[in-house]
Order: sequence, then structure tokens, then C-alpha cells
Amino acid sequence: MEILELMKQRHSVRQYKDIAIGPEQRIALNHLIEEINGEAGLHIQIFYDEPQCFDSMMAHYGKSSGVKNYIALVGKKSPKLEEALGYYGEKIVLNVQELGLNSCWVAMTHGKSQADVRKGEKQICLIAFGHGETQGAPHKNKPLQAVCNRTENMPEWFLNGMEAALLAPTAMNQQKFFFELFSDSKVNAVCGKGFYTKLDLGIVKYHFEIASGRKLQS
Repeated sequence: MEILELMKQRHSVRQYKDIAIGPEQRIALNHLIEEINGEAGLHIQIFYDEPQCFDSMMAHYGKSSGVKNYIALVGKKSPKLEEALGYYGEKIVLNVQELGLNSCWVAMTHGKSQADVRKGEKQICLIAFGHGETQGAPHKNKPLQAVCNRTENMPEWFLNGMEAALLAPTAMNQQKFFFELFSDSKVNAVCGKGFYTKLDLGIVKYHFEIASGRKLQS
């Protein structure tokens, strides 16, 4: 499936059916997470058939129900941890969608996860996933001129990247990111202030890079 089409199909889903994740889906997700942890030096962990984490007051407040599978985004504490977990977490989210499942980024509105958070590490948030009760709904987007410095005569690759960035999930749909295209075709992305904006920056960077085929400046 074309990556932009996959991004368009994927929406946040908080309510899940009581259907187990299939063996082939588990193998694919386990392999992907193992690969990411090895590549990025992270400690992301996946849990199946574990309903306790989302059987809490906060989870119900966040309107989650039927969540029995989740991914804990964990890594060594560093100024870049949130961005890295956003980047690689979104890679997992899109793979979840490609496997015919649904997902939702969850911060704070859940109970205690089963993650092994070692000394010097931090759990940033979770990704709930499974067979959704619905396919979710699209979020509203800011206009293109509010999130990048170039809106006319854009190279096709940059336009593809920006379309993908606007499809990315962000905390409370705040979309507090900004992309700058320079005359030498290099691109820089920054995040504004707010809750989980560094995590959001990692998510939108992944969307931009995979859709445009270009690496952003670090």
C-alpha cells in the first residue's frame, strides 16, 4: 500500500473488540520492535492480552475501553529521548495499521504498565492497539502556511512530505511543528512549546521522511 494512503487510513481508536492479536501479527510486531531497539538503542516493549493497565480510572476518563494490548515506549533518559520514541513509535503505529489493526497514542490516561523501566530509563507513553470497534475519524488540520515556510512552487517531494506531516497524530491535535525548506533543498523541522511537542516532532519527522524520501537535518 502507498504510504500516504496508509497514513490517510490510520486514525486514533480508543475502543477495542475482544479479539486476540493473531500469531503472524505478533511475529511481525515482535520482530519490528526488536529491530528498532537494536538500531536505535531503545527499550520499547510490547504486551499482549494484558487488560490491567487500561482498567483504571484514568483510562476510563480517557474514554479507552477493551484495551488489552499495548506498546510501552521506553529508553535511556536524554534530551532526544522523546523525539526518538515519537519517530520510532510512529513507525510501529503505521506497521500496526498495515497489519490490519488499529492504534492510539496514549499519554497519562492509563494505569501502571508492565514495562521493565531500568535505572536511567524513562517510559514516555504507551501505544494501545488491537481490533478497533471503529476505524476512527480524521483530525482537522492547520493550513499549510501555518506549518511551513514555503507554500508556492514547492518541489513535489516537499509537498508529499508536508501532506504526510499534516496526517501525523499530535497530542490534542495541536500540530505545533514548523518545517523550513532552504534554498539548498535541506529541510529543518522544529516544535513549539506544549505537552509532548518533542514526541510529536519525532512523529511528524517520520511521516515527512518516509513520504518525501529525504532526511531532515538533525
